[in-house]
Amino acid sequence: MVGRPRGDLLTEVVDPASDRPVFRQIADHLRGLISSGQLAPGEALPSESQLVGHYGVTRTTARVAVAVLKGEGLVVSEHGKGSYVRPRPQVRRLGSDRFARRHREAGKAAFVAEVESAGSKPTVDQITVTEERPPAGVARRLGLTGRAKTVVRRRRYLIDGQPVELATSYIPAALGRGTAIAEPNSGPGGIYARLEEQGHRLDRFAEEVRARMPLPEEAQALRLPSGVPVFQLVRTAYDTDGEAVEVCDTVMSSDVYQLDYELPAR
Repeated sequence: MVGRPRGDLLTEVVDPASDRPVFRQIADHLRGLISSGQLAPGEALPSESQLVGHYGVTRTTARVAVAVLKGEGLVVSEHGKGSYVRPRPQVRRLGSDRFARRHREAGKAAFVAEVESAGSKPTVDQITVTEERPPAGVARRLGLTGRAKTVVRRRRYLIDGQPVELATSYIPAALGRGTAIAEPNSGPGGIYARLEEQGHRLDRFAEEVRARMPLPEEAQALRLPSGVPVFQLVRTAYDTDGEAVEVCDTVMSSDVYQLDYELPAR
């Protein structure tokens, strides 16, 4: 976190005759400073004393106003240091480009190519690889029956050191077992490059997206403050024979990603 509290940014005043509570008016003013960029990511909010002095309110009212912004995921607090604008790397996720073959041929997985193009540093941690029976919905998408197993790859993605995404890939064991897909480091271009090396040339991807609140363990892994929802995106990859070769269940911090899709008009 950087910077000292800036009381000079406080120019608005509250309207005591308004039917909107004073603490919400103060929160509106501070939110406006954040959205306009006058308070940048990592910058300190005006101190509690500055809010009290400018607005003529109690410390309790000032605290409640800041708590509103914390609940919206805009602000974080450090004990004894004050409140700061929450840093949030922004990624434009281009659905029409991120899985382009040229990225794999250049040795880059989709996430790496996407984040580097935005001028940020991508990293991956908490990688685990197991072999297990998939959830029923995943088995259905992959066309698996009975006790068929999958190679399951779980990992966390970070941008400039900040966790932004959790992903779990399910690959039929018949395709992944005994290959680099079953290793923590799947090699240049990621698992899609390995599948194509086996002759499963990728043809299309189907994605389903919904918004929800994170589970406690997801909020902890992504370091999400209260009030920030996630996108859950389930993607199925198909080869040119129409065979489903992977299902990826991804949980993404919603305030980091902009999901862009280009759809043909037929």
